[in-house]
Amino acid sequence: MARICSVCDKRPQVANNVSHANNKTKRWVYPNVHTMRFVRVSSPKVIVERGKVCTKCVKAGKVTKVI
Repeated sequence: MARICSVCDKRPQVANNVSHANNKTKRWVYPNVHTMRFVRVSSPKVIVERGKVCTKCVKAGKVTKVI
């Protein structure tokens, strides 16, 4: 479950490093995920979960952070 958002299922992607000479080498691009306790906004019940959430879901309001 490492580096995968538990809300939107965003995961690492393969991309290219491109040099000035246009040589391409593979690299990984990781999503910005944080481990936190949260409540899903879309579910009718209030259930506190613990998991990894990407910052895009936090900004979009898909989860509410529990303190």
